[in-house]
Amino acid sequence: MRVIAGSARGRRLLAPKNMRVRPTADRVKEALFSILVSRLGEFDEMRVLDLFAGTGNLGIEALSRGAGFAVFVDSHRDSVQLVQKNLELTHLGAQAKVLNQEAHAALNWLARSEAPFHLIFLDPPYHEGLAVRVLELLGTSPLVDAGTTVVAEFATQEDVPRSFGRLQESERRIYGDTALSFLTIADRGAQCP
Repeated sequence: MRVIAGSARGRRLLAPKNMRVRPTADRVKEALFSILVSRLGEFDEMRVLDLFAGTGNLGIEALSRGAGFAVFVDSHRDSVQLVQKNLELTHLGAQAKVLNQEAHAALNWLARSEAPFHLIFLDPPYHEGLAVRVLELLGTSPLVDAGTTVVAEFATQEDVPRSFGRLQESERRIYGDTALSFLTIADRGAQCP
């Protein structure tokens, strides 16, 4: 697992010692960021939220590519420590906040203190229904506005709808047993500040 592009390009990230954490495969991450670059352009000064962060792989890639700030959320203390170590390895810790909370609690807390995010990664454990539950919450969250892109990763066998309130899927890509869903607010008039 390595950083693909940007200031930390080529840096190997620490991986978990157990199978509880399933980092996004390098080939899926490369495809994901290729799609994001074609859709969003540069990552300069973007605000990023990495839910179920695990190793921090996705948020760190965004920071390396120029994102200005990222919040990493994971409910497991060992994952939070792994994210912090990976941020240190890549020298990106000054631009990050790491929260040791369940996704729902973190979203409720962040909604009181943070502006909307430009990019939200959602990579929960497969086959636990977490993708649907968190997407339902994001569909009504003030952390999502017309300038937000949500990327949800889940198993292809999971039944994940294509809309959640005002959040609508614009594209779904399949890579082996992994599905990537790209969601935005249907009317994308205003952008995040």
